[in-house]
Amino acid sequence: MYVMKQEGWIEVICGSMFSGKSEELIRRVRRVSFGKLIVQVFKPELDNRYSEEEVVSHNGTKVVATPVKYAIDILDLVNEETQVVAIDEVQFFDPGILSVVDELANNGKRVICAGLDQDFRGEPFGPIERLMALARK
Repeated sequence: MYVMKQEGWIEVICGSMFSGKSEELIRRVRRVSFGKLIVQVFKPELDNRYSEEEVVSHNGTKVVATPVKYAIDILDLVNEETQVVAIDEVQFFDPGILSVVDELANNGKRVICAGLDQDFRGEPFGPIERLMALARK
C-alpha cells in the first residue's frame, strides 16, 4: 500500500523594524492553532526584549516560544507530530538555520520564518536572502 507523505514548505515574513513581522507570525500561529494543527514556536535565545519565553509583537500580542541558542537544536526539539514550526527573529540564528529549515520542510513541516531583511546599511541580513529563495510564500 502506498502512503502519501504530506509535503512541507517554507514561508518567510520579512521587512524592516516595526513593520509587523512578529505580529504576522503570531497571527499565522494562532490561525493554524484554531485549525487544530500542532505548532511549535522558536526564537533565538538572545532575543529577550519583552520576554524570555514568548514571541511578543510591538502591539503586545504574544505566543509561547522555546528559546534556542543554536539553529541545529531546533531539530532535536521539534516533536514528530508537529505540523507547523514557526521561527521568529531568524536573522539572529547561525548560518545552520538554512539547513535546519530545509530539513524541516523536507520532513513535511510547514515552516514559518520571520525576520529583518536588511541591516542598517541596507544589505541583506543574515540568512533571509537565502531563505526567501527557498520559500514558497
